[in-house]
Amino acid sequence: MDQLALLFVLLLGAVVSVPVGERLGLPAPVLMTLLGIVLALLEFVPNVEVPPDLILPLLLPPLLYAAVRRTSWRQFAANVRPIFLLAVALVFVTTVCVAAVAGAIIPGLPVAAAVALGALVAPPDPVAATAVASRLGLPRRLVSILEGEGLFNDVTAIVLYHVAIAAVVSGTFSFWEAGLDLVLSAVVALIVGLVLGWGANRLLDLLGDATLQIGLSLLVPYAAYVMAEELHGSGVLAVLTAALFLAEYATDADDVMTRLAGHTFWDVVDTLVTGVAFGLIGLELHNALRTASGRWGELLGWAGAVVAVVVLVRLLWLLPATWLTKRLHARRDHDEDIPTSWRETVVMWWSGMRGVASVALALAIPLKVEDGSAFPHRDEIVFIAFGVIMGTLVLQGLTLPWLVRRLGVRADTAREKEFEKALAVRAAKAAKRRLREIESVEELPEELSEQMLRRAYDIGVRISPDMGEEERREAHEQRVRRLKRVRRIQGEMLSAARHEVLAARSEPGADPEVVDRVLRHLDVRSLR
Repeated sequence: MDQLALLFVLLLGAVVSVPVGERLGLPAPVLMTLLGIVLALLEFVPNVEVPPDLILPLLLPPLLYAAVRRTSWRQFAANVRPIFLLAVALVFVTTVCVAAVAGAIIPGLPVAAAVALGALVAPPDPVAATAVASRLGLPRRLVSILEGEGLFNDVTAIVLYHVAIAAVVSGTFSFWEAGLDLVLSAVVALIVGLVLGWGANRLLDLLGDATLQIGLSLLVPYAAYVMAEELHGSGVLAVLTAALFLAEYATDADDVMTRLAGHTFWDVVDTLVTGVAFGLIGLELHNALRTASGRWGELLGWAGAVVAVVVLVRLLWLLPATWLTKRLHARRDHDEDIPTSWRETVVMWWSGMRGVASVALALAIPLKVEDGSAFPHRDEIVFIAFGVIMGTLVLQGLTLPWLVRRLGVRADTAREKEFEKALAVRAAKAAKRRLREIESVEELPEELSEQMLRRAYDIGVRISPDMGEEERREAHEQRVRRLKRVRRIQGEMLSAARHEVLAARSEPGADPEVVDRVLRHLDVRSLR
């Protein structure tokens, strides 16, 4: 098997793992990691030869961009305190604790190398957290905090990692220079993200075509990451800033085709890239096995100690952090999403899985330092990082569904339905207001006016059927039955039309482009 065949297997596994995971009740990223481990144990499967410095730039930008599309700036602003406590403060605390323990148990490990180890295992993986949490029916407030933590903790961890690596390579370290680097990295990233987001927004208006707009949306995260890194800023923060800007300002309510096609496109990208990323994590077992040859007991002991530190620090931090956030929330009138019980806090604790970023940072550790000597304890650091990822991703990922069921943590479906109903009422009222505005400037026949009024009402009821309980429920149900019959007949008519047009594609003299254009019109008509 060559590298290309291995990539195809991972892509196929990414697609298949989704329905298999749903049937087994297991997260797809965990299944892909297990698939990677199985492939790594097979002799005919080659070692992965992806340059370490390309893993983050290739995998993280599209995954971050896809995750941001599911949220909004308002949601981040509403959760700024819990996200700060988890994504910034907890990353610092975990890094310090891991560095202290690693320096104590690993003979001869320099302080800067220990900090690098702490930084690369400190951030929970944003892809793993959201992929697992979103499929377990957790309360939206928990998913929001986990998404925010996962998206922003990489910024802090990667900057700390680069500072520590630079200290090991050069042999010098300055606390003030490190702090200044952190601030400058964030400022540069924000500027790059905002400028690129603004420029992409203007360019989207000029392109017009849905295909070109979606193609540009794929380039934006990569451009933001590379430009920020070239200017010594945080590529991750630049991607987040550009994505949040576009999510806020580049949404056209009437651009239905671009929105539908873009949603499908990014779902596909998210599924495939996530699968490949976690498959690569499992495949890295090759390197771990080679490093541990003859030293299994010692290395497993070190890895186990670091796993215990990572897991316990998160729990010991979450308990007071959640209490503090609740106190601040009670004193202020903020619509802030916070865990409301110890059960939700436990679920948040057990959701701190490590993944893509930790692997990429571990593999990106230089082989040599400035004087030409080997990077101190590089193999041991890579093995410990792999042990932390396996211990958190596989163990916690496999047991999190059981834990959620055991604790009975579920989304507040009644609240979601109420919000959906409120949106349906607003949508129907907006449609009715627009109808009255049209009637004020155009003279509509009474029959047409009544028909449009019914359709305005139907807009809301189709979104939330509960809305119809208050008024004309029986009449609406009759119209729905009639509409379903009309749609069924119309669907069969359009199907016959599509079959006829598609058959013309293979006829002599038929122009495929014209056939496809007509077929596209019929497809769009079918969506209405």
